[in-house]
Amino acid sequence: MASDAPATLPVQLAEQPRLLKLKKMFISKFGSAPKFYARAPGRVNLIGEHIDYCGYAVLPMAIEHDILIAVEPVKTQIVELANTNPLYLDFSTSVNNIHINKTKPVWHNYFLCGLKGIQVELAEICTKSERYIGTEGGGMDQSISFLAEEGTAKLIEFSPLRATDVRLPSGAAFVIANSCVEMNKAATSHYNIRVMECRLAAKLLSKSKDLEWKKMLKLQEVQAKLGVSLKEMLTIVEEVFHLEPYSVEEICTCLGISLEELRTQILSQNTQDVTTFKLYQRAKHVYSEAGRVLEFKKICNEAPASAIQLLGELMNQSHISCRDMYECSCPELDQLVDICLSWNHGIMQFGAVGSRLTGAGWGGCTVSMVPSDKLSTFLTNVKEAYYKSNDQRLALEKNSLFATKPGGGALVFLEA
Repeated sequence: MASDAPATLPVQLAEQPRLLKLKKMFISKFGSAPKFYARAPGRVNLIGEHIDYCGYAVLPMAIEHDILIAVEPVKTQIVELANTNPLYLDFSTSVNNIHINKTKPVWHNYFLCGLKGIQVELAEICTKSERYIGTEGGGMDQSISFLAEEGTAKLIEFSPLRATDVRLPSGAAFVIANSCVEMNKAATSHYNIRVMECRLAAKLLSKSKDLEWKKMLKLQEVQAKLGVSLKEMLTIVEEVFHLEPYSVEEICTCLGISLEELRTQILSQNTQDVTTFKLYQRAKHVYSEAGRVLEFKKICNEAPASAIQLLGELMNQSHISCRDMYECSCPELDQLVDICLSWNHGIMQFGAVGSRLTGAGWGGCTVSMVPSDKLSTFLTNVKEAYYKSNDQRLALEKNSLFATKPGGGALVFLEA
């Protein structure tokens, strides 16, 4: 499944206003017509944050919003990139001399990293490609983009990559709300530090249980080797780790290695100067969040009468763990979640039964589960309480707050 290429769909451009507009701009820019168009959907992770790179399953869905690209193959060695948004400047480079500056993120890097990794299977290559930018990601975004099917969320599992349909409750809507705080995970160390903290936690847990710690990279591998449940792993985390951050010196002592070995053999290039790592908190989040993903899928499959309420509570627990244990939230995200979950004298005021940050965090969006009959009121009230309170947010509100449903995956359009 992971090697399937994106589907190809013949289209009448006259019936596709966005594609028609894109074609006209392409011709204006390059003097020729595109040969095909590609679509990549946006996605929202319903639950399972920061655990894909630890080896655990996640539960995202593609959404109806997407990115469109017009393409014309050329016989020269020069790749030319242009964006319909004038804020993003044109760019060209030789395919034989692709240089990606990881310290200076720019929009065209995401095209260049794809060119750098074009030799392997598509869903997995996109995961590996992102690392050219400097992000030690886990593959959730790329997998759901390729494997998504309209009308269903997916449980995405890794090693090997596989996807299972998850039917969401029919009486619930999902609302995306942008906090209007930007965090470029390729430009900051927050994300990669968390990846390294999870890697170090896996190694120290392995060492404490006399496993081959040098081979361990992921927390899921530790659980698999020990053959215990996620609940038992949480007990082991409590037994092995202390609450205080670990200094690099203490980590080296625990593993019996030198500081130089730690930096060159374990840490990523952009985390080698970090002096302390939080291991207890990160491992606690990962193992508990992995359990919430499985419980979410189980509830969807069994579809009890209280499904929406139960799923909402799992989403709320997820946000609390992301905020307190993984520390990947921010004040604006917490404020937005609080607004979405606001209660007034015991009566639900805005309508969400569950709300959480989604994506890397430190900015970006929340996803809320809202009973369908409360959707209109919910959107009105969140707009009033969060976006109208700030001029900058209000200016972005039109594209920042919207209801969505599971959409289809990546497509290649050919003009019919």
